[in-house]
Amino acid sequence: MTLSLPPWLHQLGQTLEPWFPTLTLIGLLMAVISTLAIPWLVIRMPADYFTAERRPTHYRHPGHWVLWALRNALAVVLLVAGLLMLILPGQGLLTMLIAVMVSTFPGKYGLERAIIRQHSVFRAVNWIRRRRRREPLHYPP
Repeated sequence: MTLSLPPWLHQLGQTLEPWFPTLTLIGLLMAVISTLAIPWLVIRMPADYFTAERRPTHYRHPGHWVLWALRNALAVVLLVAGLLMLILPGQGLLTMLIAVMVSTFPGKYGLERAIIRQHSVFRAVNWIRRRRRREPLHYPP
């Protein structure tokens, strides 16, 4: 059986072929980092994180703007890593949830709640918390 690829896909494969070892290494590195960082973040999250009322932080001091920029830069890196982990090894959905939680933008809490309402994500987060003897997260309304 011969596999015949469309010409555009074959060309893309040839273009990316020199990058395959690097992409594989990045994927493995992201898998290791997410395996360590995500549980650490999840067990420190308050159980009512998705049910408590949140008020946005107002940034007024120049130092706050620097922290805001660093926080959102980290969120972008985590979001890209999470998207890549959907096809590479790693915990893609949980990484994207952490990225949203770290970031600041309008509608953030609604998006967080939409992600955590996914049965597989909610179950995985509470499984991590249960293993560390933490109270399970409250399911958002």
